[in-house]
Amino acid sequence: MREAVRAATRTLREAGVPEPEASAQVLMSELLGVRRGEVLLREEPLSPEDAARYERWISRRLKREPVQRILGYAYFRNLKLYLNEDTLIPRPDTESVVEAALERIDARPLRVLDIGTGSGAIAIAIAQERPGCEVHATDISRRALEIARRNADLNGARVRFHLADLVSGLRLPGGVDLLVSNPPYVDVRGAQRRLAPEVREWDPPIALYSGEDEYAFFRRIFEETPEVLKEEADVVLEVGDGQSQKVLEMGEERGFRPLGTRRDLAGDVRAVLLRWEGGR
Repeated sequence: MREAVRAATRTLREAGVPEPEASAQVLMSELLGVRRGEVLLREEPLSPEDAARYERWISRRLKREPVQRILGYAYFRNLKLYLNEDTLIPRPDTESVVEAALERIDARPLRVLDIGTGSGAIAIAIAQERPGCEVHATDISRRALEIARRNADLNGARVRFHLADLVSGLRLPGGVDLLVSNPPYVDVRGAQRRLAPEVREWDPPIALYSGEDEYAFFRRIFEETPEVLKEEADVVLEVGDGQSQKVLEMGEERGFRPLGTRRDLAGDVRAVLLRWEGGR
């Protein structure tokens, strides 16, 4: 086992694949169901079947296919989330969005709406960590909602899923107290420059790209969501690098008061916080 991991690491490193050690070790640990730290301590050989599968997985990683796509699932906070072709891989950056949302909830029972839920990562994390909340989630993709429902069931979270383009046709009498979203915020022209192959070539374009305008979905959120928001509802949105100030200004023009920003684990601004006050 140890020699197989070392050989795979060398192969990935020579091919320029990012984080070769992590890729080789995680794939082996998931293959055998052992802790990642154990794979370099165990010397027993792999079975022919496991060796063949591991070799296939490493071959896929050499083509820059993300580890999570190879496995078919990803870990997010304390959740295991299955993926399909219509869902983004939930990434650690988005945990800052969940943290910001939990701060706004502050243990109070609230009605929460996650727009563009994908695998369900944000909605399921909130429902699991704040079970007193009534959590709703929308997505335009039926297949994404299928996997999100499966993930909610497997993680024991109560989330009500709705097929909708943002909030189109959504009926939530009384409105929501907290809106959260990780919308598409990469314009197609900037994809080559801003995105790694693991993202650009393997995440679904409908969930990744905002068209020619990187702010298009933020504009839609500010224009279309007030109809489902309670007065003074909080809004938490994930943003791309360098977008936070512009998004806060756009929201303010539409009646959303800026409340601040939150940084991700790398120290980059990853979430903006606003409050809906335009109904006054």
